[in-house]
Amino acid sequence: MRIGIAGVTGRVGRLLVEEVRTAGCTLSGGTTRQLGQMKESSLSGSLSGVPLFADMAELATVSDVVIDFTHVDTVITHGQILAKHGIAWVLGTTGLAETQQKVLRSVSEQIAVVYAPNFSPGVALVRRLALMMGRALPADSYDAEIIERHHRQKVDAPSGTALAIGESVAQGRGVVLSDVRESGRDGHCGARRDGAIGFSAVRGGQIVGEHELVFTSAEEEITLIHKAFDRRVFATGAVRAACWVQGHTPGLYGMEDVLGLPPL
Repeated sequence: MRIGIAGVTGRVGRLLVEEVRTAGCTLSGGTTRQLGQMKESSLSGSLSGVPLFADMAELATVSDVVIDFTHVDTVITHGQILAKHGIAWVLGTTGLAETQQKVLRSVSEQIAVVYAPNFSPGVALVRRLALMMGRALPADSYDAEIIERHHRQKVDAPSGTALAIGESVAQGRGVVLSDVRESGRDGHCGARRDGAIGFSAVRGGQIVGEHELVFTSAEEEITLIHKAFDRRVFATGAVRAACWVQGHTPGLYGMEDVLGLPPL
């Protein structure tokens, strides 16, 4: 299987190169915005010998699956190109607006797409537990709060993973997250709304990613915590998803599908 990597010279892209090779797959190449400043012969380390391409259209012609951790602004263009070429897509970009989500759903009718805001197996399990807890713990008795911590360079808040965990809680409660979401409390903001799902974001240093889901009632507190120590866990999970998605029918899949978790 030929796996292409969008944004191959980035921090996660370089880890993906190593994980593709470890998995025994063929690395078909990668895209980079720095192509004009780089030559394949000058690449060293994990990028040595990696074919570089200027854009997704070129990469698609030599790939069976493309892993994409680039930028939210590229989602629509990349999705349309991969759908045109019939190439499976593993997408890990976060912060998608409704327009981009709509295109993602449309593209998944033409090709197999694995979309996850976080490719860690642990986070997939936390989301599953969050859904179960949201279903089991009544919103009028248990307040739900999600606290996430990331490195100082992260540009979106709450994180895509935090929002995904919140979506799982909301699904378990049978509500729409946007209707009950509370974040950015400041000043005299009033008492907490009944049934609200709260979000807090911490930014500092080089924290890879930490997510904490807390359910609190008058009598008890239940906490789920996931901590990523190394970005490699995201790359390993994404390559696992790429190996899984090849040959699947068009559709929008998640890490729960890749891990083989039964539907709830």
